Amino acid sequence: MQDSVTPDGITPSQTVGPFFKYGLTPNGEYAWNDAFTNSTLTPDVTGERIRIEGRVFDGDGVAVPDCMLEIWQADAQGRFADPQDKRALPNASFRGFARCGTDKDGNYAFETIKPGTVPDPDGKPQAPHILLAVFGRGMLRHLYTRIYFGDEAGNAADPVLALVPTERRATLTAVREAGKPAYRLDLRLQGDNETVFFDV
Repeated sequence: MQDSVTPDGITPSQTVGPFFKYGLTPNGEYAWNDAFTNSTLTPDVTGERIRIEGRVFDGDGVAVPDCMLEIWQADAQGRFADPQDKRALPNASFRGFARCGTDKDGNYAFETIKPGTVPDPDGKPQAPHILLAVFGRGMLRHLYTRIYFGDEAGNAADPVLALVPTERRATLTAVREAGKPAYRLDLRLQGDNETVFFDV
């Protein structure tokens, strides 16, 4: 949902609702299909296939059953499906975008590939990461954060992660599950261990 301009000014992203589950993440529960799924995988995609999963909690530690999450990421070679990225796209149909809703217990999951290293605006390498937008009830504007991977050596030199206090970096770092191609990251919208969100 986008902000809209009215005669009295700008209305918030969400005025009542939430409408996410009903309108944008029906997951087969309503009479139409999802506009987007929780998978970025395409027939030509290369790279390590992974699953990212976790739960979303509110400020009281209660699971959020109707949150909507969107991811956008580079492919395994660190290229974005965007006109601003002028490099060749070996994964021609990979778009790097996916959307999912949380279930009644606040669970979410994405099926994707592990992204490659991407340059920052100054050309410095950034550690592999996924951009994440969080939409939820009671929030007038969605939140932005990143998902980093706990087994990446490049995290130590990442210029964005360096902006985050050391003791809070774990809130952005997905941990690999033993013996699985899966990473886990819980999101906390407020309170103890609140996830670090960015001003953009």
